[in-house]
Amino acid sequence: MADDIALNIPVDLLLPEAGGGPGIVLFQEIFGVTDYIRSRAQDLADLGYVVLVPHFYGRLGDPVIEEGGAGLPQAMGLLEELDWPGAVEDGVAALDALRDHPAVSGGVGLLGFCFGGGLAYNVAAVADSKPDALVSYYGSALPSLLGLAPDVTTPSLHHFGDSDDYIPMDTVREIEQAVTAGHDDVTFVTHPGADHAFDNPSPMFHHEGASQEAWAKTVAWLREHLPTDD
Repeated sequence: MADDIALNIPVDLLLPEAGGGPGIVLFQEIFGVTDYIRSRAQDLADLGYVVLVPHFYGRLGDPVIEEGGAGLPQAMGLLEELDWPGAVEDGVAALDALRDHPAVSGGVGLLGFCFGGGLAYNVAAVADSKPDALVSYYGSALPSLLGLAPDVTTPSLHHFGDSDDYIPMDTVREIEQAVTAGHDDVTFVTHPGADHAFDNPSPMFHHEGASQEAWAKTVAWLREHLPTDD
């Protein structure tokens, strides 16, 4: 399905029912390209987007990691092995490849969860051809990437829980200040009672109310900033 996209890592490509539309590069969370990530990719395709899902652990064997507490040590180990600059390069290459794909008409955006939220932000900062939209869910690397904020000129939407055990609220507010400063089109949403990875359906992480609210806001925001013909 993705034979016509040549990258140095595996990718999945999902087409909308119409066969084409704006593009979204979907950035995996720390557990890799799981059933959850694939389901969100399908959700985006159902909205009318051409969705490209790079497998950023492809250079590490592209393992399938169990989501939740049992798989967390393996996921953290893989993250330590990952070549971050190389992953950023792969993300930029994915953005460029999707923009050039014949099924894509209109703009191309980035959407990432957790690890992928930070990676997408980094890609938006360094890409020569800037994405047209950026959605970051609780980007775990953002605290170390705030120096890139002036270079992220793309309209962006950020989601965080206000009960995040991984990123405390003081840090969330620092992120908010950095990513919004000097930018006219940044939406920053904090979700009451939600912990880290609240959109993940694993019982360890999931917060149903925050997940539903965040996805509804994401869909509405994408409709405004990356409109489809639907």
